[in-house]
Amino acid sequence: MTVSIKPIKPKRISDQVFDQIRELIFRGTLKPGEKMMPERELAEAMNVSRTTIRDAIQRLVTMGLIVQKQGQGTFVKTHDGKIESPLVKAMEAQDATIEELLEVRMGLECNATALAAKRADENDLKALAHSIEEMKIEIASGRLGTEADTSFHMAIAYAAKNPLQVLVMRNFYDYLFYGIRENLSGLYEKEDNIQIIIRQHEEIMKTIKNRDPYGAYKAMKNHIQFVMDFFGDKKTF
Repeated sequence: MTVSIKPIKPKRISDQVFDQIRELIFRGTLKPGEKMMPERELAEAMNVSRTTIRDAIQRLVTMGLIVQKQGQGTFVKTHDGKIESPLVKAMEAQDATIEELLEVRMGLECNATALAAKRADENDLKALAHSIEEMKIEIASGRLGTEADTSFHMAIAYAAKNPLQVLVMRNFYDYLFYGIRENLSGLYEKEDNIQIIIRQHEEIMKTIKNRDPYGAYKAMKNHIQFVMDFFGDKKTF
């Protein structure tokens, strides 16, 4: 039997730098509008050359994740409602409703949460806990808490250890939280809803920490169903 075997290609250092910075952005550790470390400091922190940093930065610029401002530095790109991802453009073309988007979330995230309960490591658990605490801080300061909410769900995508899940979820949340923000404001502006969402996040994290895939699936399903019910009830007003 003839077997087609391809040689293993070692991952370039610039690819590793790119992956690490992109993960910091996707997880919400580096926030929109935040100024990044200068090239020299990044190179020293990562123990790589400045040329390697420049290569990774250029790829992130091309992806639209960061912007370089002459004389000011490099910044994580802020969202202005115009998202250029092909997936986002496809969703816009479909003129999807909130209910349709939430149905997709139900399938994507329930499965991801069950996988996270099997695969999450200590760093994933720390990221989940941090995003919950960050959401509480955002709410206490008078903000909606959507950025911390996004970080929580992205942490689950990373904990599922599936790179395609991460990419799909990032595009999905860019559209959900930035492209149609006004549709979600009612949910986050009610204090009772926020407290319920935080408790649901804590329950999801608990099931992941307990390595309970079935419980994790159910906890995420209950969370998304709560949001679906909220928008379903609004139709009766």
